Amino acid sequence: FFPAEVKRVGDTVLGIATQCVQAKNVIKTTPQTLSNLCLKMNVKLGGVNSILLPAVRPRIFTEPVIFLGCDITHPPAGDSRKPSIAAVVGSMDAHPSRYAATVRVQAHRQEIISDLTYMARELLIQFYRSTRFKPTRIIIYRDGVSEGQFFNVLQYELRALRECCMLLEEDYQPGITFIAVQKRHHTRLFAVDKKDQVGKAFNIPPGTTVDVGITHPTEFDFYLCSHAGIQGTSRPSHYHVLWDDNQLSADELQQLTYQMCHTYVRCTRSVSIPAPAYYAHLVAFRARYHLVDREHDSGEGSQPSGTSEDTTLSNMARAVQVHPDANNVMYFA
Repeated sequence: FFPAEVKRVGDTVLGIATQCVQAKNVIKTTPQTLSNLCLKMNVKLGGVNSILLPAVRPRIFTEPVIFLGCDITHPPAGDSRKPSIAAVVGSMDAHPSRYAATVRVQAHRQEIISDLTYMARELLIQFYRSTRFKPTRIIIYRDGVSEGQFFNVLQYELRALRECCMLLEEDYQPGITFIAVQKRHHTRLFAVDKKDQVGKAFNIPPGTTVDVGITHPTEFDFYLCSHAGIQGTSRPSHYHVLWDDNQLSADELQQLTYQMCHTYVRCTRSVSIPAPAYYAHLVAFRARYHLVDREHDSGEGSQPSGTSEDTTLSNMARAVQVHPDANNVMYFA
């Protein structure tokens, strides 16, 4: 409970960076522990840990581009009252290395981000203030959606993004690429040649991409194992390209996705999903900390209805709004 309260007060009340460390880890002071702490603290204080080298970046970076990560977290099974939390993060520079976040509470177990229009609008305005450019391309990595929801999510959220752009300028129509990210599946990849096997678990090497044979016969999807499996069998992430105004080739999109897995600020290795999607998950998870007091105040045992339920949601919506000073840096890192 103590770390949750520290994060809540720092993020929503005081607007200051916080870093919780267990005493036993401070006493050990191993290089790895100190390195991990420094990576987090540097970013929370406005620093930059790493960027993509301009020489290896794909052509999409020749014009202003914003990367959005979206995720929804739901309350645990058996809980029929707590709201779901939607988070959207957006890149704030050309590298991309810095991100800003928006978060909302919404109806229990709702799969679609209901306020995406205004969440994306906030991020596009912040991007313009940070770079003095309007993005001509929007790349979205959408996490937390099942294949059965693809059509509904795309239909609503793509329209929400179009509306967002029209709210800013009537003729503003940046190219949108919408990619769904899936981690929870049962597909595993193995190297046929023993020379390609990595580690004790004989995993495939990081960067392995499969877009034929086991993928959909007509839709644009691919498997990418972007991380090194340190323990156990690596699980590749499954990417579904649901919409692509930018007309990126399969190679370009796969290379871009793999490179975005190297920009995660908490570590110096590549991670299993692109950094924007990872950050959206962190923001939604952090918002649970901000709701601790509100959930207790709402009375876990009671069953509110009508106006009282609306009031509870309204109070929770205010509770997850972070202090403006905190949102100027990556408080969620």
